[in-house]
Amino acid sequence: MPRKPKSPCRHPGCPELTEDRFCKYHQQEYRREYNREQRPEYSRKLYRSSRWRRLRRRFLQENPLCVECKKTGRLIEATVVDHIIPHKGDEKLFWDEDNLQALCKSCHDRKTAAEGRWGKKGRVYRY
Repeated sequence: MPRKPKSPCRHPGCPELTEDRFCKYHQQEYRREYNREQRPEYSRKLYRSSRWRRLRRRFLQENPLCVECKKTGRLIEATVVDHIIPHKGDEKLFWDEDNLQALCKSCHDRKTAAEGRWGKKGRVYRY
């Protein structure tokens, strides 16, 4: 089966031909820039700390089942410790154990998407 012809890298001024959006060099640069913009600095500092890892491990041991699934009568193992109210860098709210709940990955992803983390909900785009 014939392949799609290569097109120029979308980085301004780059003449390299590629099958993707960017050539290998600019793809790495694009990913690095994307991660820098999407992940706030406080996120790295708080979530990678040993204090958080200990708290998360202890919380999941004490609360092994997903809170949302339990409401519907399903017994699913919790794998994520979620902040009920998003902390947005507020350390007091981040460490508050009353603001934590155990969720399975599916429920956590659903909750996070509904909060608008992956895009503004209800936002009207104009062209």
